[in-house]
Amino acid sequence: MKNIAAFFDVDGTIFRNSLLIEHFKLLIKYEFISMDAWTGKVQEKFNKWASRDGDYDEYLLELADIYLDALKHISPKDVNYIANRVIELRGDKVYKFTKNRIKWHKKMGHKLIIISGSPDFLVEKMATKLGFIDYKATDYIVKDGKYTGEKIPMWDSVSKNTAIQEYVKKYDIDLENSYSYGDTSGDYSMLTTVGHPFAINPARRLLELIQNNEELCKKIKIIVERKDAIYDINPKTKIYNEEEI
Repeated sequence: MKNIAAFFDVDGTIFRNSLLIEHFKLLIKYEFISMDAWTGKVQEKFNKWASRDGDYDEYLLELADIYLDALKHISPKDVNYIANRVIELRGDKVYKFTKNRIKWHKKMGHKLIIISGSPDFLVEKMATKLGFIDYKATDYIVKDGKYTGEKIPMWDSVSKNTAIQEYVKKYDIDLENSYSYGDTSGDYSMLTTVGHPFAINPARRLLELIQNNEELCKKIKIIVERKDAIYDINPKTKIYNEEEI
């Protein structure tokens, strides 16, 4: 008999923020990175996103480039120390819905697997904390005891699909009866591949992709968790353009 799996993204799906952002902030606080790294384009894009005039992905990509370069000047030991602090201080900031779903999957004996675009040294610790059996994350390359400034990303839909297919072979997984949880377009392949997909507070682009896929619309559940309420919405719900508001 094949195994049933539950594939989870982390940022925005389990974790209420971005692990990379939290790590970046603590690296600044502990003075491994200068505050100057925040000012300029990163702060500008953050302010635009915070006022809903900019794109979150643009802000995150700008930050990720600076973050990647900064790691070249920090030892893996110190990076891991701050990563542990992130999980200790912020690791409980998770969505109630996905927290309860994780408990349910454990009770059912399902294989819990994380597939995330966040750095591997953060995802590993989050996976351990939450009791997942395996994970795939963006691999930040270390050579001769130093970060090289190179990475193997795991935030795009193609990479996540490849990861799922590897896990199918590794754990003999029945995809038709398996589950997946994601929030952005990078998680699209995770949602289309399994029989029981969940979109958690989906970004606009992911919602558009869902609405353009009739088969996915028939099986997906879209969950919104806001303030003290958790509810689901129709996949065909209207998406408003700025000029319509």
